[in-house]
Amino acid sequence: MAKFLVQKSGPLSGEVQISGAKNAVLPLMAASLLAEEPCEIKDVPDLRDVKVMKEILESVGSEVKDIDDGHLNIYTKEITKAEGCFELVNKMRASFLIMGPLLARTGRGKVYLPGGCTIGARPIDLHLKGFEALGAKVINEDSYVECIAPEGGLVGNSIYLDFPSVGATENIMTAAVLASGTTSIFNAAEEPEIVDLANFLNKMGARIKGAGTDHIKIEGVEHLKSARHTVIPDRIETGTFMLAAAITRGNILIKNVVPDHVMPIAAKLRESGVDVFLEEEGMRVRADDKNRKFVATDIKTLPYPGFPTDIQSPFMSYLTTVDGGSTVIETVFENRFMHVAELNRMGANIKTDGNRAFIPGSKVLEGAQVIATDLRAGAALVLAGLVAEGTTEISEIYHIERGYEKFVEKFRRLGANIFKMEE
Repeated sequence: MAKFLVQKSGPLSGEVQISGAKNAVLPLMAASLLAEEPCEIKDVPDLRDVKVMKEILESVGSEVKDIDDGHLNIYTKEITKAEGCFELVNKMRASFLIMGPLLARTGRGKVYLPGGCTIGARPIDLHLKGFEALGAKVINEDSYVECIAPEGGLVGNSIYLDFPSVGATENIMTAAVLASGTTSIFNAAEEPEIVDLANFLNKMGARIKGAGTDHIKIEGVEHLKSARHTVIPDRIETGTFMLAAAITRGNILIKNVVPDHVMPIAAKLRESGVDVFLEEEGMRVRADDKNRKFVATDIKTLPYPGFPTDIQSPFMSYLTTVDGGSTVIETVFENRFMHVAELNRMGANIKTDGNRAFIPGSKVLEGAQVIATDLRAGAALVLAGLVAEGTTEISEIYHIERGYEKFVEKFRRLGANIFKMEE
C-alpha cells in the first residue's frame, strides 16, 4: 500500500491551477448515456473515480475515448446492458447516477448498491421516491435496486425532496428529461454541480429551468443529441488550497476559480484573519503577514450555498493553529468526524459531542502515523502534516487520490515537503 510522507514545510507560495470538479464530471459522464450521439467533455480530471466511471459506462455499451489530456469522447449508440456490474459499482457512491439515464433511455435499470467513503449514511430512498413518482416500479433488494418504467414510458410529475440531496436531484433530472410531460423538483439541491449538469443536458436538447434554485422544472423531450461541455472548476480542491495557504501562513494564487462557489470558505477565512481577494489571473489567498493574529471562528456545515461539508475536515486542521477555541457543527453527515482521532494523534486535542467538535487552537502539532479515513479527511491530515514538527506518515491514500488530480505534484510546486512512498 502506498503512503504519503509529509514534513513541516514553511509558508507555501506560488500558483496552482484547479482541475475540473470530480463531483461535476461524474454525473456529466453518466448523463452522456442519454444521447445516441457522441458527447465531448473537457477539463476532465485524471482521477480514480473517473476511471471507474469510464469502466462502468463501457460495461453498459459506451465507447469512451481519451482524445487528449482531460478531454473525453463518450459514444453510446446503444445500451447493451442496462445493469451496473457489482465489482465496479461497489467502488464508489456516484455509480448510482447511471440509474436515471438507464431508466430514461431503456425503460429499465439495475444497479448494485454503491460503495464510497464511509462518512455516514447516504441512503438512496430519495432517488427511488423520485423514480416512483415518474411511474417506475422499484424493486429494492438487499444488494441491488432495479427500476422498471411503465409500458408507455416515464411520466412527468411533481416531486418534493425531504432533503436537498445532490445525488437524488441529479438522478431525477436525468430520468425526467426523456419523460413525457413536465416534472417539477421542489426542495432541489442548489449546488454548482447541479447547474453544470443542467447546462450540459440543455446543450443536448433538454428543457430544464431553475437549476441552482430549490425548484427545478423539466419539460420532457423525445430524444437528446450530442453536446460539448467543459467541466466547472473543483470548488473543494479550491478550498483545500485556500486552506493550504492559511495553515502554512503562505501566499498562493489559485487559478481557474469561480469565486461565488467558494464564498462561504472565503468568508470564514477572512473572519479568522486571512486575506482573500481577486486578481486578474485568479484568487489570491494570503496569510503571510507576520504582524497579524489569526483567530478562532465557528463553522456549521449546510447544503449549498452554506459552508460545504467537504471542507469541514481540512478547515478543522487550520483551526488547530489559530488563537482561541472554535466550534464545528456538522449537519450533513453523521459520521464525518473520523479524522478527529487522527488529528488528535498529532496533538490537536479536539473534543467531540455528537455532531459538534471543539477545537482548542494554538496547538503545536507533532508528526505521527495516521490513516486517511476518507477523501477529505486525508486532505486534512496532509494540511496538518505541513505544519507539524517531524514527519507525518499517512496511509490509505487511495481515498485522497480518488478526488484530487496531481495532488503531490501541485503541493510540491508550492514548496510542500510531501512524498509518495510505494510499498
